[in-house]
Amino acid sequence: MKWKVRKSTLSGNIAIPPSKSHTIRAFLIAALADGTSVIHNPLLEGDGASALKAARGLGAGVEFFDGGVKITGTGDDFNRGSGSLDLGNSGTGTNLFASAAALGSRGRRFDGDDSLRSRPFKVLLDALCGLGASYELESPGRDLPFFIKGPLKGGRVSVDGISSQFISSLLLTCPLIKDSSTEISVFNLHEKPYVELTLWWLDKQGIEYSRTADFSSFHIPGDQSYSPFEISVPSDFSSATFAAVGAAVTGGKVNLTGLDFSDPQGDKGIFDVIKLAGAGVDVNKDGVLVSGTGLYGRVVDLNNMPDALPALSVLACASEKETRFINVQQARIKETDRIAVMCAELSKMGADIREEKDGLTVRKSSLKGTTVNGHYDHRVIMALALAGMIAEGETVIETAEAAGVTYPGFAEDFRNLGANIDVEKQS
Repeated sequence: MKWKVRKSTLSGNIAIPPSKSHTIRAFLIAALADGTSVIHNPLLEGDGASALKAARGLGAGVEFFDGGVKITGTGDDFNRGSGSLDLGNSGTGTNLFASAAALGSRGRRFDGDDSLRSRPFKVLLDALCGLGASYELESPGRDLPFFIKGPLKGGRVSVDGISSQFISSLLLTCPLIKDSSTEISVFNLHEKPYVELTLWWLDKQGIEYSRTADFSSFHIPGDQSYSPFEISVPSDFSSATFAAVGAAVTGGKVNLTGLDFSDPQGDKGIFDVIKLAGAGVDVNKDGVLVSGTGLYGRVVDLNNMPDALPALSVLACASEKETRFINVQQARIKETDRIAVMCAELSKMGADIREEKDGLTVRKSSLKGTTVNGHYDHRVIMALALAGMIAEGETVIETAEAAGVTYPGFAEDFRNLGANIDVEKQS
């Protein structure tokens, strides 16, 4: 699929889709609970659909209703379900469900699409091995597909926190290990708010744990269990980034509805970033109104919200002087190396942009439409669409279908705001 994008001004109201991060955690916990959980407003396409398929793969029952899904968990029967789990494009789903799959004594094979097969999982797999599991990689030099077998037995393990997903995976699974507690030592922690989001779920479930203030050490007693629950999945601040940046760079006014600023999602910090850059940000009872005004570059530490890097790279192109994005080296191990990819693709459009070891340096640029490649990365694709909205001429974005991983309605929602986007489906 290709998107063809021309200069646009965004204006109006937009309802933000459900949170991917909350959805996947909800599906996993529900799949492991003893009873039936009711989940309203989950993300049911893309990564959400992959996680729901994985819940079924663990043996959970799934029943859809208007506006949500009921999941009947396996309780402590960790050997139910399928021997093969395909997570599509979902790195979060693969990491979180891999540990849960190792609770039982049966082996399970994990796989996914070409993009997922290029991503790193060995850090987590080695940690699980240290807790009693065993694993095999099918191909040398590639972490997926892998075969993993439990049961986990607890103990002590040290984990590289370059991806918060490795830590969250262990935190969600270790309370269910039989007859043993687990000590997790964390070094090189990145994306701390995503770990806080996981702890929010553990707190809601009444799970016992202790930790150091800097998240460098966790103690998790075993023999705990998850209870069935009912929840409405909050809207996704990561997806909201695109409408917020779109309003700022096109000079429009967009009201984003459905966002709860009391929610622990780290990407709500995007609104602080764009406000400090000069955009108007007004949080109100109906959501948050973002308006485009004079934008100025600055130094932005994106360690807590690396997913915002692609969209903010476009904001930087529209900002006076220089913007430096720092301390976001983990963006290199997402669906793509987002530092390298955003530098390459925006350069094609004429951006004054330089790749750094841990981020990007961007100066105000007059972008020109051309053909760019989204590299099957949903956030890169949507960011390039924003770039097309401020570029002269037409921007053609290849692999646009991958936006559906987290935001299947992006093109339609943004057209309703005034975006000039044509969708060209390929046979």
